[in-house]
Amino acid sequence: MGQDEGYLLDNRQSKAGTRFDALAALFDASTFRHFDRVGIATGWRCWEVGAGGPSVAAWLGERVGPGGRVLATDIDVSWAGSAATGGVEVLRHDVARDEPPAGPFDLVHARLVLVHVAERDAALRTMVKALRPGGWLVVEDADPALQPLICPDEYGPEQERANRLRSGFRELLRRRGADLSYGRRLPRLLREAGLVDVEADACFPIASPACDALEAATVRQVRDRLVAAGLATDEEIDGHLAAVEAGRLDLSTSPMISAWGRRPADDGSQRLV
Repeated sequence: MGQDEGYLLDNRQSKAGTRFDALAALFDASTFRHFDRVGIATGWRCWEVGAGGPSVAAWLGERVGPGGRVLATDIDVSWAGSAATGGVEVLRHDVARDEPPAGPFDLVHARLVLVHVAERDAALRTMVKALRPGGWLVVEDADPALQPLICPDEYGPEQERANRLRSGFRELLRRRGADLSYGRRLPRLLREAGLVDVEADACFPIASPACDALEAATVRQVRDRLVAAGLATDEEIDGHLAAVEAGRLDLSTSPMISAWGRRPADDGSQRLV
């Protein structure tokens, strides 16, 4: 995964729960809107890839009902496990390296997964392969390179410091094989994978309390690595966290690009393997 091995934002760290709650507050409504757009209904079989937290899998479980199936997978199911109720199955699975779980699925979804996976092409092929003919793939990933500032209104030293720290965080991501311009490629990649009816849009929250919560949890989770890499000092990080918690920064997120497409009913499986 690049010169610095391992996933930077480890699910097992205590701050991960705060990050998952903030991501849910920022992006769940957009994600669920896309599910409605592709027509999710009772009885559907759904695969939630890289589930992380429980909120999306739990929503899917409620929507598909007792006649449906929801499988939530991740390489670390520490936090997703709480969704394992009422028709939601949680399974440890590496989408880039393992065979697809038993399907096929009416809906496969991944949010903030492929941008972090070095073997992202293999992971995308696995997800497409798991679709039934006519099934929908919804992939949502950030594109930090499209808008690299966490403080777009960089009017003072606190905002400048926030953007410097965000640049350091993204350098750590790059060292682990993250593709910081991946989101914009999703429509093309879905078409090249053989999907049809491909569309996309973007979600870009700014100045939300959840943006503040996400930033504070993220910085706390990676502060030791930022300092060890010479990308920030403890003094800079402490000052930034104080500014975040005081509400003095209008923080944003990277654009979250959502793309969706349907496996043709008559495509022939050989093209998708």
